[in-house]
Amino acid sequence: MKAEIHPKYFQAKVVCNCGNEFVTGSTKEDIRVEVCSKCHSFYTGQQKTAAARGAIEKFNRRYGITQNN
Repeated sequence: MKAEIHPKYFQAKVVCNCGNEFVTGSTKEDIRVEVCSKCHSFYTGQQKTAAARGAIEKFNRRYGITQNN
């Protein structure tokens, strides 16, 4: 390996907006993220149904689909 061409490698502390913290390897010392595996809906299994419901209603209005119950 050539000397002095590689970036410094740190044990980086990653902090999420939800408050979760963990350590990983990186070329940056501190990393701040908006979403992590503790709060992302794909990993938690909780979906934000209000946003999905609004998109579905918008689709139904656009194509004239009515709900017949």
